[in-house]
Amino acid sequence: TFKECEFIVINNGSRDGSSYILKDWSSREPRIRLVDLASNIGIGAGRNRGLDMARGDYITFIDDDDIAEPDMLEFLYELAIENEADISICGSTKKVDGQTLPNYIFDDYMVMDAAEAVVEMLKRKKFNVAMPTKLMSKSLFNKIRFVETGNYDDITVGYKYLANADKVVAYGIPKYCFRRHGGNNSAFTTDDKLITPKQLDEYFDAFRERTDYLTDLLPQIGAYAQYSEWSYMISMCNKIIVNDLNSCHRQLDYVRNELRNNYEDFYNSPFIERFEKDFM
Repeated sequence: TFKECEFIVINNGSRDGSSYILKDWSSREPRIRLVDLASNIGIGAGRNRGLDMARGDYITFIDDDDIAEPDMLEFLYELAIENEADISICGSTKKVDGQTLPNYIFDDYMVMDAAEAVVEMLKRKKFNVAMPTKLMSKSLFNKIRFVETGNYDDITVGYKYLANADKVVAYGIPKYCFRRHGGNNSAFTTDDKLITPKQLDEYFDAFRERTDYLTDLLPQIGAYAQYSEWSYMISMCNKIIVNDLNSCHRQLDYVRNELRNNYEDFYNSPFIERFEKDFM
């Protein structure tokens, strides 16, 4: 429903016929700008290629296997303009095994500063760090680009956009649907048995950097950022044990050592949940 937009499509080395469909659409729809890559250059690099081409004042991302509602852009744009916000966020559903389920849906209309928005993201109750569902001022991308190594672009930089925004607005009406299936880059989010040592290493490194970055930029939420890192560790510790992920013993040892060394601070944190104390 929002007409004043451009669609930058990065065909990142797909081999399933997407290229023919995209070329057909781009020949008929002038708003589509296609980058047809012969090989996959990675998620972060693909996103950066799109950013290099973008001419709009705001940018959002739609992942290749997800579904956006027809009025998502209009909804997010009006939300941003009405509140003079750098970032606007909508709610979302998820489709798993053909069934549409709530993902992040909430009634609150939230206008937040950077610190408040980051804490809400870390809580993962109303929204998370994923790039879709968020409309962001292009000025944020002039300062922060995606990391072009690794497999998970959102955890390495997503929080930085929120942390550098002057104002963030979120309204949880679902305008986006994440499709979850075995071929997803993030399939492990719906099946713990798919967790791998490489994925855990990347997450642990990213969250260590996240804690340092947020503590430096937003010291008022440094304690919560640290708690959030430990919270993820104990969650993964539990998943490794419950699912008998024998290949992840090195990661399990790392988590146990970190939590033992910081036992008192984590166990007595004002943010810790009851189940996390039980895990400890």
